[in-house]
Amino acid sequence: MNDENYMQFALDLARSVSGQTSPNPPVGSAVVKNGEILGFGAHLKAGEAHAEIHALHMAGEKAKGATIYVTLEPCSHHGKTPPCADLIIEKGISRAVIAVMDPNEKVAGRGIEKLRSAGIEVELGVLQAKAETTNAMFFHYTQTKTPYVTMKSAVSLDGKTATHTGDSKWVTGEAARLDVHHYRHTHDAILVGVNTVLADNPSLTTRLLNGGKNPIRIILDTNLRTPLDAVVLNDQQAETWIVTGQEVTEQEIAHYNQKNGVAVVQLEQMDVDAVLQYLGSKGIMSLFVEGGASVNGSFLEKRRINQLITYMAPKLIGGKTAPTSIGGDGIDYMKDSLSMDIKHVEMIDEDIKIIADPRKDDSDVHRNN
Repeated sequence: MNDENYMQFALDLARSVSGQTSPNPPVGSAVVKNGEILGFGAHLKAGEAHAEIHALHMAGEKAKGATIYVTLEPCSHHGKTPPCADLIIEKGISRAVIAVMDPNEKVAGRGIEKLRSAGIEVELGVLQAKAETTNAMFFHYTQTKTPYVTMKSAVSLDGKTATHTGDSKWVTGEAARLDVHHYRHTHDAILVGVNTVLADNPSLTTRLLNGGKNPIRIILDTNLRTPLDAVVLNDQQAETWIVTGQEVTEQEIAHYNQKNGVAVVQLEQMDVDAVLQYLGSKGIMSLFVEGGASVNGSFLEKRRINQLITYMAPKLIGGKTAPTSIGGDGIDYMKDSLSMDIKHVEMIDEDIKIIADPRKDDSDVHRNN
């Protein structure tokens, strides 16, 4: 096996814990000597031991003279845990292979510099593109202080999300709907508009066969119309934040604040940028948008989409008033449309799943306001 093989092993470890390390990145590591994996590990949860620590402890005394593979630059500062770079040096590692540098200003090359100063050979950039994809949410949050936005929609072949009567159960099949829950599990928060709550009374929880992490539920509700008996306000399966406008009175808000796990947030401006900035200030690193056409349209208008996941069912619905996945006024001229790069296409039973990212040269989603 070569460096790429061992780094791929470490990346697989990192991806296995995606969604449970926020606001820290998912990181994997392996300690190897003479073609033998002596130790491996992943960072499991913020505040707990980092991947390198797990791998080095498993390797024990055999780590001396070995190579350590890490998907992200080892930290060099004291946070909730001691610096990983110090333990790598202490254990006598002779070579460190690192996929990508950490953009966090507290690290940003300092970990690599510390290792090299201690005489450790450092190889940087092995499977870098894959590591950047694995840490896309962390990198975006670190650079912009706002959540990485994944928008999901389920449509028919003619682009409809429901019939003209509003009936939407179900556009896609059961397997595709189950796949959505993997994304809920890996995102910090899920966002919908109040119209979705009024129409569907959803739970917005993660329902996987082996369980999963429930995201914080965000409801955009300018005039505070969320019913007090809505599931998201009463099931206590996850926190629910209702984002509302300044016109709502304290008396109206009081009815909601009496419920456990429910918070009403008043913003001076009810727009996408203000919401994302608020969520970022609260440590929300990733946001899964499952809104209706109006909410999705507002994210497109502001070009605040980092990834689009579309499930397309082999059905034709038709109807000029039947809703589509993205509403609002839309783009005026084709030259101003948001161009996407299709990254992945697969069949999920009878449905098609398409993953697309905005082209970096055609989108300002990475711009920090």
